[in-house]
Order: sequence, then structure tokens, then C-alpha cells
Amino acid sequence: MTTKIEQTNAKVNKWHQSPLKSMFNFNVKTYTMVFALVSIWLIFTFATNGDFLSARNLSNLFRQMSITGILSIGMVFVIIAGHIDLSVGSLMGLLGGIAAITNVWFKVDGILAMGITLLVGLSIGLFNGWLIAYKKIPSFIVTLGGLLVFRGILVGATKGTTVASLSPEIRFLGNAYLVEGIGIFLGILAIATIIYTSISSRKLRLQYNLALRPLSVETLKIVLSAALILLLVTVLNSYQGFPVPVFILAVLAVIFTYVLNKTVFGRRIYAIGGNIEAAKLSGINVNKMTLSIFAINGFLVSIAGILLCSRLNAASVAAGQNAEMDAIAACVIGGASLMGGVGSIGGAIVGALVMASLDNGMSMLNIETFWQYIVKGSILVLAVWVDIATKNKK
Repeated sequence: MTTKIEQTNAKVNKWHQSPLKSMFNFNVKTYTMVFALVSIWLIFTFATNGDFLSARNLSNLFRQMSITGILSIGMVFVIIAGHIDLSVGSLMGLLGGIAAITNVWFKVDGILAMGITLLVGLSIGLFNGWLIAYKKIPSFIVTLGGLLVFRGILVGATKGTTVASLSPEIRFLGNAYLVEGIGIFLGILAIATIIYTSISSRKLRLQYNLALRPLSVETLKIVLSAALILLLVTVLNSYQGFPVPVFILAVLAVIFTYVLNKTVFGRRIYAIGGNIEAAKLSGINVNKMTLSIFAINGFLVSIAGILLCSRLNAASVAAGQNAEMDAIAACVIGGASLMGGVGSIGGAIVGALVMASLDNGMSMLNIETFWQYIVKGSILVLAVWVDIATKNKK
């Protein structure tokens, strides 16, 4: 009769790899994403004589990334479900315009103006979802039309002018920093969450007799994650503190990662994207799920729109242009498949960091705008190519 220790060892041994291989048991997409990010940072650091990695620039980089990151959280829900949203850039510009017009032209209180903007974003997301789920119009067509309609409404509503300047309540969200102590507290909280999640996941896998990574590998991953978090907090604190937009992004990432990975709602999104017919046969209300997914996306776009106009202290007709491409590219670079059923919020946020790093670095080098479009477009095509190549290998 085998002892409990022998049974546990057997489960560990199911991971038929050395500790080093277990540590780096990623797929091709993950390797590509990490390699791309490290390469971009090294190139820009060398080209700018180290200015790219200065505390001030990294703080600005993470603030820039927060808007694309929030858009990519909503977009990854849409992509996992097998849809696409081409309207998020125009919608973000329009919603930022609504916040600015109500606040500046109609003298509405800043907090109330943001509440109205969130409500409008949620309503537009619901309307898009209704057209796609119940009227059976492909998401590509609905959101392509939305791209033009929302931009047109923005130009008409603002009469082609810039709306400024916003009240302090709105400006706070996009420009303020949290004091040093709060940044340290958040870092410690994040590390504690990682430790708790790792232990819980390990216990659960043990309970259901699933393969386990060696304890040394799990410990090393926690230590590396903790080191990265402490380094990030230290760098941000050495400038002016933890940026509020980054804090908002972190909170949203935690909430929606939980929703996607730990709830029935999240598992159903993967099921719909993986095989919609099987999802219907298993009793999932696909129409209701689609409606909910686009409502969440609209709500997140409204948050991004408020942060954008807050950071600029204005709304303009050009706000949010091409942001949909950044959000889609971030999701694909982060491992989401445009075929549906695959993707993660963590990957999408790292993808957003890649896109923001390109914007930031090329702006520091005064590279002309047309080159920025060429580089970003090429990276999107490359990411999809890797996605298709990975699927073909399987």
C-alpha cells in the first residue's frame, strides 16, 4: 500500500520535466511576448543613453499604458468570446467628450459628469451587444459602423473644437499620484495575494490528483514575482509616487481576472469562444452572455475615456484615434486568439505594455509618425502569424 507521501511524490512526478524546464514551461506566444518586451526595452535604453529606463520616463510609460491596458481588458473578453470590437477608439473619444462637455459647457459637477459618462458607456455597450446577440449582426459590422458613428457624433457635438479645461475632480484621476506609503502597502498586498493564490491553487490540484510543479519551482516563481513588484513600486516611488491611473488599472485587472478565471461566467466565455454550438447544447444562454460581454466592454471603455480626457485636461476630436488597434494588438500579443476561446487579462496587459513601450520609445527618439504606424502594424501581423503557426503545430 502506498503512503500519502508517495502519492504526493507521484503527483509531482507527473510533471515529467526538470525544475528548470517546469519553470519555463511556456508556449511559443509567451516566449515571443517576453522576448519582444525585453528587446524593445533594451533597444530604446541603448538608443536613448539610458533615459528610457529613468524613473520619470517609466512612470510616464505606465501612465500611458494604463489606458490601453483598460481597453485591452474589455477587448480580451470580447475576443475570447469569438467577437471583435473596432469601435473602442472612437467610443473612448466620444465618452471623454461627453465627460468634458457636461463638465465644462454645462457646468455639471465633475463626479456627476463621470457618473453620466459611465452610464452612457454601459448603455452603448448594451446596445452593441443587443445588435450582435439578438439581431444577429456580426460584431465586425456593428463595431465598424460604430467606429464611424461615434467619431461623427464627437465631431458634431464638439463642433470640431477642443473642450477644456476640466474640474479638479476629473483631472485628479489622470494626473495624481498616491503617496509613498500607499504604494508600498499595495506592493505588499499584491505579494500576499500571489502567495495565497499559489498555495490555494497547489492545494486544489493536489485534492483533484492533478500534476504539480516542484515546490522549489513554485517558490522561485513567487520570489521572482515579488522582486518585480518591489522593483516597480520602488521605481515609481522614486519619482512622484504610484500613479492613480496605474492603480485603477491594477484594481480592474484583479477584479476581471477573478471574474474570468474563478467564476462560472468566466468559464462560459471560454466555452462560447471555444465551440459556440457545444456551449449552446450544454445550456449556456449565448445571447445573454454576449450582451453582458459587450456591456462590460462599454463600461471599461467609459473608464478609459474619462482617464484620457483627465490626463489631457481636455477632449478633442482626435482623442482615441487608432486606440482600437492598440487594444486588439495588445490582446493578440498577450496570447489571445482571434479565433476565440483563448486569452488572459495578464497577457493582454503585458501586450499593452509592449504597445505603450513602442509609442514611448519612438516618441523619445523623435521617430516620424508614419514609421510608428508601420512598426505597430507589423507587430500586429507578426503576433497573428505566431498565433496561427502555433495552432497549426497543434
